[in-house]
Amino acid sequence: MSRLPSLTYREVIQRLRAKGFVFDRQAKGSHEIWYNPQTGVRVTVPNHSGDLPRGTLRAIIRAAGMSVEEFLSD
Repeated sequence: MSRLPSLTYREVIQRLRAKGFVFDRQAKGSHEIWYNPQTGVRVTVPNHSGDLPRGTLRAIIRAAGMSVEEFLSD
């Protein structure tokens, strides 16, 4: 498994959009729900300033049904 880099909210969203995710709805507080219509998968992403914690980023990738390598590939 490759080392997970530090990514900001914007970088995570860019990668999710590239993988087919679209904004679904605003969740509680500063969290957003992103949906992939091809796979039917929903992912919750916190919209916070600064880098997302690596554990949170890993959980987002796992919920999206991807490996770290898949998520980081262009």
